Amino acid sequence: MRATPFDLAGVSLVADLSGALYWEEPRLLVVSDLHLEKGSSFAARGVLLPPYDTAATLGRLAAVIARHDPRMVIALGDSFHDRDAPARLSDPDRDAISAMQAGRDWIWIAGNHDPALPSDLGGVIASEVCIGPIAFRHEPTGAFGEIAGHLHPKARVATRARVTERRCFASDGERAVMPAFGAYTGGLSIRDIAFTKIFGAPDFTAHVLGDNRLHVIVASRCY
Repeated sequence: MRATPFDLAGVSLVADLSGALYWEEPRLLVVSDLHLEKGSSFAARGVLLPPYDTAATLGRLAAVIARHDPRMVIALGDSFHDRDAPARLSDPDRDAISAMQAGRDWIWIAGNHDPALPSDLGGVIASEVCIGPIAFRHEPTGAFGEIAGHLHPKARVATRARVTERRCFASDGERAVMPAFGAYTGGLSIRDIAFTKIFGAPDFTAHVLGDNRLHVIVASRCY
């Protein structure tokens, strides 16, 4: 199962195994925390990582866009790892972004890593977007109907054979925090106090990105 139903504030969504969220009625695809050019940012500080994270992230994004063919894409903040990251994009990566934007609306939500996005990226730039009962923003506030990113939720689950950490969607049916989509992004445990501030008790649900399917687990079972 590459996707599973995901209900939020009375709206039927689909959680994709890639870490994207799809709203079928308006044909809207949402991704969060791409952190493009994180590798080049680390390299500038002397931490050498393979410089392929942007191409890998954009390749995964292109694949999920091809699968759902959305009319609109919302990139939910921290699309770039720092203020100068857009200027470091290679020409092929810029072309890849332009190809994905062709024929559809594209909204860049400003994040804490990229609060001042340049105007030459294609699409439009916003601080947040509301569509029907759903508000899309980067940093979660805990408001009803909110879809946010920023926290990079991950679930740590024990099985009989091992302990596994995976990215996940976190939701209680009234609000949701999306997993980071970027190739080099880390994660924050859903048992962290940051999630308690949003959801209260750990009785919300983690939609965990597995190898071949999503796994639905109550947050209290994670650690």
